[in-house]
Amino acid sequence: MQVRVKICGITRVEDALLAEALGASALGFVFARGSRRRLEPEAARDVARALGPLVVRVGVFQDQEPEEVLRTMERARLQVAQLHGSEPPEWAEAVGRFYPVIKAFRLLGPAEPGWADYPAEALLLDGPRPGSGQGYPREWALPLLKGGKRVILAGGIGPENLEEVLALQPYALDLSSGVEEAPGVKSEAKLRALFARLTAWGRRV
Repeated sequence: MQVRVKICGITRVEDALLAEALGASALGFVFARGSRRRLEPEAARDVARALGPLVVRVGVFQDQEPEEVLRTMERARLQVAQLHGSEPPEWAEAVGRFYPVIKAFRLLGPAEPGWADYPAEALLLDGPRPGSGQGYPREWALPLLKGGKRVILAGGIGPENLEEVLALQPYALDLSSGVEEAPGVKSEAKLRALFARLTAWGRRV
């Protein structure tokens, strides 16, 4: 079984290159206002340019209007837009005319099956405080995992609980604080441990 992993909150070229070398499928660049991992579009573009052609570059936004999202995506030369706020479906449709969309939802209880109708190529289920490393009972994700939609799991995931999350067979995993030394600064040791465990898990299944 292929395990797709997105490493989010990338701010440094060296972290991006290491994640790519270890096998990350996608890297996330945060443009949400107030985020400790926020980058300017030109800085994200410089990091993205250092990567090879087969790593997906994702822009992460929160309650930013479609015009701003599209402008930033073009300036940063990114490929997928992740909407991490309370964006109405109309905003996702406007962005989706130009870029694939990932829609994130915060879990305060079990996932709502109706979220599957949101106009996005994939749904991301995060904890109540995105970026904090706070997790949630994994069974809360089941209503959407069983529905056939592409579901990305985030929130409180790290090398230490990887197998528990993989057992749910999500479309992909999204990690940020679980592989960091500080906000926006990735830990080489944690990244290597994560991908070593992914490889070992893949061999078992």
